[in-house]
Amino acid sequence: MRRFKINNLSCPNCAAKIERILLNMPGVSSASINIASGVLAIGGENEIVEDELTKIAESVEPGVTVTHFRDVSRKDSGGDDAHTKRELTSLAIAAFVFAAALWRGNVISYTAAYAIAAWPILIAAARTIITRNFLNEFFLMSFASLAAIAIGKFPEAVSVMLFYRTGEFFQELAASKARRSIMSLASAKPSAARVRRDGRDEMIAPELVREGDIVSVRPGEKIPVDGVVTEGSSYVDMSPLTGESMPIPTAPGDRVYGGTVNTDGTLLLEASGAFEDSSVARIMHMVEDAVARKSGTERFITTFARYYTPAVVVLSALTAAIPPLLGLGPFSLWFYRALVMLVISCPCALVISIPLGYFGGIGAASRHGILVKGGGVFDALHKVKRVFFDKTGTLTEGVFAVSGVHPAEDVSRDELIREAVIAESLSNHPIARSISAEFSQLSHIGVSATGREEPGMGVIAEYSDEAGRAVTLLAGNAKLMEAHGITTPDAASRVAVVHVAKDSQYLGSITVSDKIRAAAPEAVRLIRANGIDDIYMLTGDTESAASAVAAGLNLTGYRAALMPEGKVKAIEDIAGGDLESCLFVGDGANDGPVLASVGVGAAMGGLGSEIAIEVADAVVLDDSPGRIADLLRISRFTRKIVWQNIAASMGVKILFLCLGAFGIAGLWEAIFADVGVAVLAVLNASRAGAMR
Repeated sequence: MRRFKINNLSCPNCAAKIERILLNMPGVSSASINIASGVLAIGGENEIVEDELTKIAESVEPGVTVTHFRDVSRKDSGGDDAHTKRELTSLAIAAFVFAAALWRGNVISYTAAYAIAAWPILIAAARTIITRNFLNEFFLMSFASLAAIAIGKFPEAVSVMLFYRTGEFFQELAASKARRSIMSLASAKPSAARVRRDGRDEMIAPELVREGDIVSVRPGEKIPVDGVVTEGSSYVDMSPLTGESMPIPTAPGDRVYGGTVNTDGTLLLEASGAFEDSSVARIMHMVEDAVARKSGTERFITTFARYYTPAVVVLSALTAAIPPLLGLGPFSLWFYRALVMLVISCPCALVISIPLGYFGGIGAASRHGILVKGGGVFDALHKVKRVFFDKTGTLTEGVFAVSGVHPAEDVSRDELIREAVIAESLSNHPIARSISAEFSQLSHIGVSATGREEPGMGVIAEYSDEAGRAVTLLAGNAKLMEAHGITTPDAASRVAVVHVAKDSQYLGSITVSDKIRAAAPEAVRLIRANGIDDIYMLTGDTESAASAVAAGLNLTGYRAALMPEGKVKAIEDIAGGDLESCLFVGDGANDGPVLASVGVGAAMGGLGSEIAIEVADAVVLDDSPGRIADLLRISRFTRKIVWQNIAASMGVKILFLCLGAFGIAGLWEAIFADVGVAVLAVLNASRAGAMR
């Protein structure tokens, strides 16, 4: 999908027309305009360029320009600020002159106030007449106000334009704020890379970094690309990507990510790929796609607006023509009522407040370290009734830790630990490393052991004690003990057990488990607090290990010993085939099939995981399962705001269409109601972006 920046477009109906023109072009499979973010996204094989897109857009709404999305920079916000100041100044002058006109009550004052308030709209309307695009907000407001002048309603004519522009001002202000939040993502993009070549540091663009290049990053600088630290130690601020406020220690061998900030010492890192393959580049692409994708609700409202405005225009014309022909009153009476209906014929507040609400929700989620792929994800989350978690790396830390030391009778705890550390020092197995790490204070005990690993069973080690006597150690599972004629206690353990024996004497066992994440219990509680009681765990781990984690977290149920493709079948069985009602949370590496199959797939640890970015609907960047509760909370609040705006906007318009037709409401009431609900809808939509 190709993305462009579309400028000076504020009319939702015009946006829909541009989309339809593009969709009718050969080679274009999709076209979507998000007015709130100013993004035009085009899918398909058509290599249409910016100049051609500008011509198409200008044929619908003059003054609209299209540039490549990559040309957008932070200086654009300065242009937004200048435009805002000019518009505010113009509105203030128009309001002052209008107030003076109301006080003096003469035609000259009203004409001056009208000219100041209406000239931008009248010019835009004239341009649309030239392009034969009549059914747009500029033409309709111009016609309604000029018609009001024609029948002597000068105050109403000025108010139509003044308050219409006021509503547009607030809408554009909110849209500008939304665009700024997109620009803030650009600030995470590194501007330069210091590459060490032939013993010298050379400053180049991040896009020119190649895999294997040695990159130097000084304190306070952004890390330009993903890579592995080869020299130096420091702390890295991950907040630009994950929102995590606490810098993490970094040393040789650690992986670092482009867009994060080196806070202390100088680091040398080996680039693991080009900039376009880095985490920050993938995240930027994901957010760009997210703001361009329309939810089902947005598409419905856009379709509704396409038919609503022409229908109201026709209804207004019939209101002006038919009653006088039937002798129900003079033409001037019904013509005025038709103007009242015409004022509320433009659904701009409704159409723009919806994407603003969704975009605010996407922004709120990103501040919580969650990347959401468009407003449609919030719609899908509304249907979720069950949450399924992967175990390793999601609910657990994915690393083994000692969970218990169980010496045999007449054997001291210290002796058991000492002999286990001696034996396991010969192995690189994750379980062996966890024991060595747990008792690292015993790693320098002055014993030099030799031995071998027995695959699938454990370690056989030999060393000489202080008396010079040869000692044989066994450390491993029950199969290893049985092979050497050593009886182990009968224990239906739920965790991995390392049995230890010395010269055929059983010393005891050390239990090792995959540690449950500290945030997991609270995450389960908060998910249930969000109204979802059914929480399951799916894992390829053993029955005993899965049972321990499920019991520790008080989950509804679990399935163990599953292959990745088996998880889809397990979810179907539990949900009765209703995959749309399921949210799956996995690590994004081996959970591709299930992430793509369920209603909503959320990937943990999106940094460095291409599968997570490509397959999941949402990506949790900091690995915390608690973010899933945040995602559910944000989605519910966002949809609540969206539907509040829909109900309020449509309700007010229908009400005033009826009031205007029966002569109960005049132009004053219509414009106040229309602008008022527009401003309220925009302000309400901004609440989604302000969520904490």
